[in-house]
Amino acid sequence: MLSRAEALILVKEKVSNKNLIKHMLAVETVMGALAGHFDEDVSTWELTGLLHDLDYDQTVDDPDHHTLITADILSEKGISGDIIHAIKCHNQKAEPRSRMDWALWAVDPLTGFIVACALMHPSKKLKNLDISFLKRRFKEKRFAAGASREQMSDCQKLGLDLDAFLNLSLKAMQSIDKELGL
Repeated sequence: MLSRAEALILVKEKVSNKNLIKHMLAVETVMGALAGHFDEDVSTWELTGLLHDLDYDQTVDDPDHHTLITADILSEKGISGDIIHAIKCHNQKAEPRSRMDWALWAVDPLTGFIVACALMHPSKKLKNLDISFLKRRFKEKRFAAGASREQMSDCQKLGLDLDAFLNLSLKAMQSIDKELGL
């Protein structure tokens, strides 16, 4: 398996958009927090989150191939089929079958939603967000409209209600607020 350092080098080689890299770091962190919560392999879940959008630059104009190029790259590097499967699931190129698959599915839009909440907060800081602020914004369908509420609500497939999912995810992202620039 790739080390985190090797994975981060790969991300920086393949992804040019700094905000997308921040998104990948946020997903990595939340996935790790979820893995810890469920007593799963934290490094495997983190690696899945970190690498999930590896081919985005190559597929931005061809979304049907998003995750498939990543799957090829990671296969060549000997990455676990479970990681590759979860990555494919987040773009609906495979059916979710594991807790990790469902976690990445639900976390991917959630991190963008939380960033949008931070940017709308008067302080523009993650550390000043709380669950009530997130839940108010969650109910506003036009706010961060690209962040699928249905997809985030699939946290229930992990055995978490929305409050617990939001709380765990927010705390995880707050732990790397400096890296995320928020």
